[in-house]
Formats: sequence, C-alpha cells, structure tokens
Amino acid sequence: MSAQPSSATNRFHLAFPVRDLDEARHFYGDVLGCPKGRSDTNYQDFDFFGHHLVAHIATDSAPLHDSRFDGEAVPVPHFGMNLDRVSWETLASRLKSAGVAFHEEPHLRLKGKPGQHVTMFLFDPSGNALEFKSFDDPEQTFVP
Repeated sequence: MSAQPSSATNRFHLAFPVRDLDEARHFYGDVLGCPKGRSDTNYQDFDFFGHHLVAHIATDSAPLHDSRFDGEAVPVPHFGMNLDRVSWETLASRLKSAGVAFHEEPHLRLKGKPGQHVTMFLFDPSGNALEFKSFDDPEQTFVP
C-alpha cells in the first residue's frame, strides 16, 4: 500500500504538548491564523493549513536536540508546513508584524541544489519548534 497525497478525508494529524491552552489558542489561532475547532479543558483543535493539529496540556515534554541539515543546526523534533511561495511570504510578513522571534530568520536553503527552498524556524510559546518552507519546485520535495 502506498501513501496518497492529502485530501479532505486524508489529512495529517499531530497532537503535541503545550503548557497553556490560552497561550496556544492565541499563538496558533491569532498569530498563525489557524481556525480553532473542538476544545475542552485539556485540548484545542486547529485547522493547520488543512491538517488536524491538536494542542494538549502537558506538564513535561521531550527535550529538543539539534540535528544538521545543509550545514545548519535545526531543532528536533519540529513540525510545520510546506506552503506555496505567496502563502509562505504572507506568513513570514505576518510573523514579523506580530513580533515573533525567529530561531532561523526566513532564508534560502539548498541553494542551487535539488530541493532548493526558502525556510524559517520559530518556537511556539510552549517551546515547540515549527518550520515553514516553500520549495522553488514542489516536485523536488522528495528528490534525493
């Protein structure tokens, strides 16, 4: 069985830890612009660019580590989204306007190589690492 691209019924789902739900609601809902879904005292659903993201209250979480990619240290674990270039630039502007501190400022990665893309890393208020990127040629996302 092979994996299929995302569709209305085939969406990626990620549940992740946060220290404070109101803080997560503000960051993901207001700063990133993700519509809010179901919620309770322990969790909040978000529409994360068409995918199902759930923030759960957690008192402790796994520590971050650095891995190397294209000569740079990147935080692991991290999650994010591959966006079209206009959406990526709009989000970068929105984050800058909101005063979000970047772990890695928006920049070009893999310059002149297969998979060349722009990327940015940031942390949510609970310390979860996020990456947003946009490939020059989306067909090269999985090119070795």
